Amino acid sequence: VQLQASGGGLVQTGGSLRLSCAASGSNFDPYAMGWFRQAPGKEREFVATRTLSGDRTYYADSVKGRFTISIDNAKSTVYLQMNSLKPEDTAIYYCAAVLSRIVNIATPKTYNYWGQGTLVTVSS
Repeated sequence: VQLQASGGGLVQTGGSLRLSCAASGSNFDPYAMGWFRQAPGKEREFVATRTLSGDRTYYADSVKGRFTISIDNAKSTVYLQMNSLKPEDTAIYYCAAVLSRIVNIATPKTYNYWGQGTLVTVSS
């Protein structure tokens, strides 16, 4: 299984970006897919996760009301629509997938697959 993230770039404060992450591989049937980010000198942090069934969606407090996660099951693709971007959103954004139902959705080590990361830079 491979996860390929794209859509990062340079944007001004208040702008928007849409990240995509396409999964490839046979028999890929995750429980949930999500996004994490890592800023320079900081640990990787949780951004958002959504179950493939769509019954549960989780957001970090720092992005609630600004970011929206969605999944196209037919395309095995997860999206992250980011609006009202702030300089503190600058980071490398990683998509991830977990195969089984998990309790600690915000813990990176519980995820089974990771994409390569895409850089988002928000200028002030």
